[in-house]
Amino acid sequence: MLKSEKKEASRESLLNKGVDVLMQQGYHGTGLKEILDAVNIPKGSFYNYFDSKEDFAAKVIQHYVDSFVLRLVAHLQQSETDALAAIQHYFDELIAQVEKNDFKGGCLLGNLMGEVADTSPLCQQSLKVAVNRFRELLQSGLAKAQQQGTVRADKSAEDMADLLINTWQGALLRAKIEESSRPVRQCCEDLLGNFFRSS
Repeated sequence: MLKSEKKEASRESLLNKGVDVLMQQGYHGTGLKEILDAVNIPKGSFYNYFDSKEDFAAKVIQHYVDSFVLRLVAHLQQSETDALAAIQHYFDELIAQVEKNDFKGGCLLGNLMGEVADTSPLCQQSLKVAVNRFRELLQSGLAKAQQQGTVRADKSAEDMADLLINTWQGALLRAKIEESSRPVRQCCEDLLGNFFRSS
């Protein structure tokens, strides 16, 4: 393996482990040593990849949202004729994952919004970028569904994407405390199955 490939593989391992640990323990409960030990990277080498723990968390946020963006893109590409159904299938998968995880963890973005968004400008900016990336993709899917006639046209796709993200994040938090998928299912049924639909 080339040196550059090995470095990229190590960086990827750190980011993957960062997602797991930050999800379980939060930003303040996470020490760099346990992440470095888990991926077998010396502490001094950490700064070859990231400027600081804060920079690491900001990069983990983008790494985390990448997988959600790619999965939603795949759904939208597979369903050229029914964008609304593609979005519904995507959220059905997310709900199945929430249930599989026994309602623990939730969403790393939502967790960190509550923990560090007002104390770390770097993480706040990364969270903002991550949410906007996801929102823009949802917006494009909803706009496509409007063109296909399945989603109402009297509301903007941007406003509906914002409403879906805001409601989904709140529903995920309730799902955690209630240990039930009912809040997230209700969110999707009420919005994607009812409110967003064209009459």
